[in-house]
Amino acid sequence: MKLNDRRQLRNAHHIVILTGAGVSAESGVPTFRDKETGLWEKYDATQLATPWAFREDPALVWGWYEWRRMLILRAKPNPAHAAIAAIVDCVPEVTLITQNIDDLHERAGSHAVVHLHGSLLHPYCERCRSPYAHPSEIPDLPAGGARVDPPHWEACGGRVRPGIVWFGESLPELEWVAAREAVDRCDALLSVGTSSQVQPAASLIERAARRGAVTVQINPNSTELDTAFSVRLQGPAGTILPQLVKEVWSVRVESVSGS
Repeated sequence: MKLNDRRQLRNAHHIVILTGAGVSAESGVPTFRDKETGLWEKYDATQLATPWAFREDPALVWGWYEWRRMLILRAKPNPAHAAIAAIVDCVPEVTLITQNIDDLHERAGSHAVVHLHGSLLHPYCERCRSPYAHPSEIPDLPAGGARVDPPHWEACGGRVRPGIVWFGESLPELEWVAAREAVDRCDALLSVGTSSQVQPAASLIERAARRGAVTVQINPNSTELDTAFSVRLQGPAGTILPQLVKEVWSVRVESVSGS
C-alpha cells in the first residue's frame, strides 16, 4: 500500500467496513459456492434459501439452516474478525456492515454490527414476526444434517422461520438505510472477503467510490468491481487485515477475543 493511502486511512474519521462470506469461510463456515455434503449434496444452496422452498418443504429448509447454525456455533472468530475489532478502537467512527448471517464479528469484539442479510441466530414467527428465543446449544444433528420440523410460536401458532433474508426478499429497511447513510458520510470503505456480486450490497462500494472515498478491496481473487477500488490487496483476509492494521495504525493483532 502506498504511503498516501496509508495516510488517508490513518487520518480517516469514519471508515465503513463491508464484509462478505470470505471472512467467515476462514473460520470454517461454508459459503454458498462450496459443495454441500451429506443430506444436502443433491441440493443447490440457492434453491434452499428461498421463501418458496420453505413453504413447500419447511422441514428440509429448517433442517438445512439448523445444520448451518450448528457449524456457526462451533466456529471461532479468525484473525480477520479480530483485526476488524481492532480498527474500531483506532478510528473515531467505524460502521461495520456484514452480509454474513453469523455472529463471529460480535464474538470477536465488534458491536452494533449492521446485518444486511439478517442473522441465523435470530429466527422469528412468519405470521406475527415476533422474535423467537432460539436455543443457544448446538442441535443434536448427524454430521451430514437432517430434516427438522420448524417450531411454532405459541402466541399465535405461526411457524418460525430463519431470521435471514432469502433470495427474492428485500433487505431489512432499517439496516439498509443505516448502511447507505454510513457510506454517504465515510472517508474510507474497506471491502473484505466479498465477491462484490450480490446486490444491492455491492452498490455500496460504487456509492463510496463516486463520493471520492478511499476504497480498499481485500480478497483472494479479483472481482467485477476491481476498477471501483483505489487500493486492491490480494490474499486471505485473516492474513492481509492484521498486516494492514499493523502497517496503518501500528497495532498488532495478537489474538481473537470471545472465541
